[in-house]
Amino acid sequence: MAILVRRVKDVTTSPPSPAAVDVVLPCLDEAEALPWVLNRIPPGWRALVVDNGSTDGSAEIARAHGATVVREERRGFGAACHAGLLAATADVVCFCDCDASLDPGLLVPFVEEVRAGQADLVLGRRRPRGRGSWPAHARAGNLALSLLLRRRTGLALRDLGPLRAARREELLGLGLTDRRSGYPLQMVVRAADAGWRVTEHDVPYLPRSGTSKVTGTWRGTWHAVRDMSGVLREAPPARRERSAQGGTR
Repeated sequence: MAILVRRVKDVTTSPPSPAAVDVVLPCLDEAEALPWVLNRIPPGWRALVVDNGSTDGSAEIARAHGATVVREERRGFGAACHAGLLAATADVVCFCDCDASLDPGLLVPFVEEVRAGQADLVLGRRRPRGRGSWPAHARAGNLALSLLLRRRTGLALRDLGPLRAARREELLGLGLTDRRSGYPLQMVVRAADAGWRVTEHDVPYLPRSGTSKVTGTWRGTWHAVRDMSGVLREAPPARRERSAQGGTR
């Protein structure tokens, strides 16, 4: 009997197994979309819903659907994404919007590509499905930034989509500092500067639930483009280092 009790105690007090993959979901008032998104998280993966000041009960809905909720008081898409990255513990971390425009289940081959060593950062190129899935002004802003990104880094990317996967420690090593709309772009720019292998794959882009907080209006798109343009003006690592040391000798 004593042996049986000891075995039961060992099982019940052992720490839970770490998630195979952590999926960071920046969230601001996405109560309508969250159930759809969270029900599509692959088995064994952990959803990290980063509540960025929601007032519609998003955090409670996320918990009810089994997600881990991280609170980030500082407003900003980048602030929410980075808080999720810091909270992640899995070797591979994914990012996905939680407005039901993208299916997190599509991340499975992204993760496999990273684990196989075929890529360091895998991005989803959004392909619109249905009317209103990608407003003209948002698409135009994305195209302009993609062209500027190609000129800055040499990467032949056609989108700056939020669906992506990479290893956690390597992402932290990029030293990302943008906490607004420029965060996804800074990740790609610094990955390119570090010599990462970056790949891109087509993914269906659905009409989102609710109103976009970033590119749903011309003004929101302008702010996003402004933030990202600032990232593109960031000097490559060698020049940043020389500048920090007071210039070249």
